[in-house]
Amino acid sequence: MTNEIMLVSLLFLGISFLVSAILKGKFNRYSKLQLSNGLSGKEIAEKMLRENGIYDVTVTSVDGFLSDHYNPMNKTVNLSPDVYHGTSVSAAAVAAHECGHAVQHAAAYGPLVFRSRMVPMVQFSSTIVNWVLMAGVIMLAASNNGTVLLIGIILMSVTVLFSLITLPVEFDASKRALAWLDHTNVTNPEEYPLAKDALKWAATTYVVAALAAVVTLIQYIMIFLNNRER
Repeated sequence: MTNEIMLVSLLFLGISFLVSAILKGKFNRYSKLQLSNGLSGKEIAEKMLRENGIYDVTVTSVDGFLSDHYNPMNKTVNLSPDVYHGTSVSAAAVAAHECGHAVQHAAAYGPLVFRSRMVPMVQFSSTIVNWVLMAGVIMLAASNNGTVLLIGIILMSVTVLFSLITLPVEFDASKRALAWLDHTNVTNPEEYPLAKDALKWAATTYVVAALAAVVTLIQYIMIFLNNRER
């Protein structure tokens, strides 16, 4: 069973690599397509926040590629340099998506609130879960004691739940972003489908990660249950 876990992990690693490569290719391509209105990602983000009645969120620039994120703790929309300064289709899509999270926060969107409350638990469990699972499998093989493995499964369940609750949060943020981009005409009829495509592939990375987490968790559960039946 441990060999099967390794094979599945390698399979999803390959799929994740492929999706990430496609995503980077899409963003590189769309970053070369300039918006007809000439607005930068920073300007688009500030415009979307204002038009949603949000005045207590700051738009800042952070280092990295596709490092864009919304921080609910200090209410900041953090955009990578290419997005912050960029006037491209990809910059518009990313800036609007991150502001979608700010709109969720302002509206107390349920899945976002739940995910935010999970962060401390996830930070703790993610630091030790792999070591606990490894120790659990070794102890199971050596002494037929599955207690440590069960603890590892519980810890992993927390991270898997976090991955799953992330999906509606990301999908909804993109939905809000695209609706705003469309009805405000920030993107024209030629640019809008490209922005939608960019966000679709960004969301796909979260889907792959969630599926990989669920399948791996199921495999560890099967190891634990099979041992109990012996």
